[in-house]
Amino acid sequence: MTNRRFTSLENPTGEQTYKIIEEGLRKRAMILIFSCCRVCYYGRARSRLGPGERLIIIKPDGSFLIHQDRKVEPVNWQPPGSKVRVKIEDDGKILVESIRRKPAEKLTVEIERAHTISYYLARDIHELEVAGHEEDMRQLILESPDIIEKGFKPITREYQTSNGFIDILGKDENGSLMVLELKSRRAGISAVRQLKRYLEDFKDDKHGVRGVLVAPSITHDARELLEAEGLEFKSLEPPQELKKDHRMTLDKFISSR
Repeated sequence: MTNRRFTSLENPTGEQTYKIIEEGLRKRAMILIFSCCRVCYYGRARSRLGPGERLIIIKPDGSFLIHQDRKVEPVNWQPPGSKVRVKIEDDGKILVESIRRKPAEKLTVEIERAHTISYYLARDIHELEVAGHEEDMRQLILESPDIIEKGFKPITREYQTSNGFIDILGKDENGSLMVLELKSRRAGISAVRQLKRYLEDFKDDKHGVRGVLVAPSITHDARELLEAEGLEFKSLEPPQELKKDHRMTLDKFISSR
């Protein structure tokens, strides 16, 4: 099935799979691939995922996501701004690579067989607006770093480690690394343990590293564990108000297309 903005094919050949991906990338379309594939990641950590049936999503902004048939979050992904390319091997297998320059990361998907593949030239001009979530806390900290402490300087957000993604990685005024774990609600022991796991990747840092749990409040057990592990707590409430008031309805948006 195909038209000017949409293309879809079931059980495509390797050549057809390559052609649709290449065309979708060239047109800056949203690409969806349900396939049997292998996944390999190399960068700040390493990971490998054996053959399995998964959903691959490639977005025009360079976002690259791989979903299994469970859990909400992708099993592996690359952020916006990544460069995606595709090539076909002599045996008909398709290699799709997502490359990020800073930091240097490479995610490679080997498609053994595509079950369905499609791309769509989507139109969506609005951003989702939420309040009271961890993202609001993160944005507040990035805009006003001194809210954590005087001299704090954020370096990056969503920093990947072997144990997951750090919410904010930064440095204090003395140059020591600071790992911030954000929770929009009262934090418990599991949040402290999560923060401690992140610090394992920095245990050899010669300048030292500080772990800070940022949340509105913490349980008594969590506070005791923080103190025992030499970690810190910063009380911070997430912003609760939406910044804009849009009145455009979905019907109006559809009718304008």
